[in-house]
Amino acid sequence: MTDRESSSTVDARDVVELRLPADPAYLGVVRTATAGLAARLDFTLDEIEDLRIAVDEACAILLPDVVPGELVECVFALDGEVMDVTISAHIDGDHRPPQGSFGWTVLEALTGSVESGTLDGRAFLRLRKRRGRGSL
Repeated sequence: MTDRESSSTVDARDVVELRLPADPAYLGVVRTATAGLAARLDFTLDEIEDLRIAVDEACAILLPDVVPGELVECVFALDGEVMDVTISAHIDGDHRPPQGSFGWTVLEALTGSVESGTLDGRAFLRLRKRRGRGSL
């Protein structure tokens, strides 16, 4: 084991990527990864739970439009006191994740910052949470 592997601190901009089948049965994997990574950043238990719920909601927003057989990609970027989570998938058409919906309001309340869009046939939701505060 190298010094890097044994370190319990988060280096500037550590990135973790998950690729999962677009099936609700795999949401538990994403929630568990979210909780573990937030714990590495010393988020409180309430902040960890908020992130778990937000990531679950973001996946639920994207899953109905995912092209059958495609994967959902979750990218977690850890940077000091901030966690960015980008969830994306190849979708049918040009459906942009809806802003202003109840789900969107939940995401904003739980994370502090939410973006959505489409790029090269992929829809994405990007969530940002700073430790100790709801918004940046």
